[in-house]
Amino acid sequence: MNPQKQARVDHPVHDFISQRWSPYGFADRPVSPADLRSIFEAARWAASSYNAQPWSYIVATRKEPETFSRLLQCLVESNQTWASSAPVLAIGCANLFFPHNGQPNKAALHDLGLASANLTCEATARGLSVHQMGGILPDKVRDLYGVPDGVQPLTGIAIGYAADPEALSAAFRERDLKPRERRPLSEFVFGDQWGTKSTVVQ
Repeated sequence: MNPQKQARVDHPVHDFISQRWSPYGFADRPVSPADLRSIFEAARWAASSYNAQPWSYIVATRKEPETFSRLLQCLVESNQTWASSAPVLAIGCANLFFPHNGQPNKAALHDLGLASANLTCEATARGLSVHQMGGILPDKVRDLYGVPDGVQPLTGIAIGYAADPEALSAAFRERDLKPRERRPLSEFVFGDQWGTKSTVVQ
């Protein structure tokens, strides 16, 4: 664990929360198929509205160079620069309609986020790192993979083992060594009025 990335928490949390971070550098080390299955099994068991499970993932590993290159093309250029070193890439997609009645699922993006959070926590607990990104090319995903109408390609995900920051270029080394920061609870846990902190955090 990179000590600079250990969260300085104000209240106790589980290790896989405080140790989770999003590296730009990934080591040249594959992720085992067993670990990958467990990571996506964790995503499988996320909560979802009406148990619709609106998430889907398109996955590629560097063990299959052509398949990996195809998925890498679906990231914006700035993300391709660093994500090309990850041993596993994925695209998270959300079905925007409920399968049981065809009505819009307003929680679909939220539920994809829950599934990806489960995935991330399981990966962290296994010593892996996950870097999620919004910088993808949804139309390219749709064209290359035949994603159907009503399903939204939303996020890119890089999975692997964090690299030694000292082995990275200066720009990425600085990012991977920078301490993590978060707003205090008082700035987002509200009570009687919007912007007024809740008594639970006083």
